[in-house]
Order: sequence, then structure tokens, then C-alpha cells
Amino acid sequence: MQKKLTITVDEKIYEGLYKIIGPRKISKFVEELVRPHVVHPNLESAYAQMAKDKKREDEALEWAETTFKDIAHEKR
Repeated sequence: MQKKLTITVDEKIYEGLYKIIGPRKISKFVEELVRPHVVHPNLESAYAQMAKDKKREDEALEWAETTFKDIAHEKR
């Protein structure tokens, strides 16, 4: 469900949005910019789903082990 929101911006900002983003596309542009800052996904569920991906987990483990070996041989 969508809600209507009225915001006020500087005239130059509006002209730039209109010119670069295009008419009738500004709302979607603003929504996509704002979404990650205000809508937080269920990370626990997302991580659990990622952990079920065997190929991805194997690649991640291989990368982590390789990185660890590199760090172990660095001089301090």
C-alpha cells in the first residue's frame, strides 16, 4: 500500500530532479534512496537462508581460510 507524502525542496533541487530523473519518476527515485535507511530487513532470517546455500558457504569458508593463512605469515 502506498501513502502520499508532500515534501518541500529547494527550487534548484526540484529542477535537477525533474531534468535528470524525469517527470513522474521522482517519487520512485526518492523511495529507493530512502528505503535502506528506514526499512530494516529481518537479518536473522536472511542469514539463515544464506547459510543453506552450500556452494556459497563453501566459497566463503575457502576465502576465510586463505585470508587467515595470509595474515598468519605477516610480520608485525
